[in-house]
Amino acid sequence: MEKCIWRLHLSSTDLKMNTTIDISENIDIINVMDYVMIFKALSNETRLQMLHWLKEPELHFPPSSCNYENFPGGICVGQIQEKAGLSQSTTSQYLAIMQRAGLLEARRFGQWTYYRRNEEMLHKLATYFREEL
Repeated sequence: MEKCIWRLHLSSTDLKMNTTIDISENIDIINVMDYVMIFKALSNETRLQMLHWLKEPELHFPPSSCNYENFPGGICVGQIQEKAGLSQSTTSQYLAIMQRAGLLEARRFGQWTYYRRNEEMLHKLATYFREEL
C-alpha cells in the first residue's frame, strides 16, 4: 500500500515565515481509519458477543443453521437475532456496523442474509495489536 504523505503548512504574516513539516512519519492514514472503525464496532458489548458466537457457530446456534453449503460458517440474521434477544432492526444494524468495519462477511440468498466472521481481517487486527500497539 502506498504511503500517504501529509504536509502541514504553517505561516505567520507577523513573522514573514513559511514552514512546511512532513507529518506523515510512515502513517498509513487509511489503515488508521479502518482500525478506528473496527474499534468503534467492537465497543458495544452485544456486537462483541455476536462476533464471539460466530467464531464457533456450531457451539452457539442450532446445527441446521450452520450448514449452509454455499457460505460455510454463515448464520442467518434471524438466528443471531433470536440468540441476542434484540429486534430485527437492531440486530441488522449491529451486523451492518461490523460488516462495514470489515469484521464480518455477508451473503444474501433469496430473502435471507447470512453473516460469518472475516477471519482475514481478524488476523490483521491481531497483527496490528501485536506489532503496532
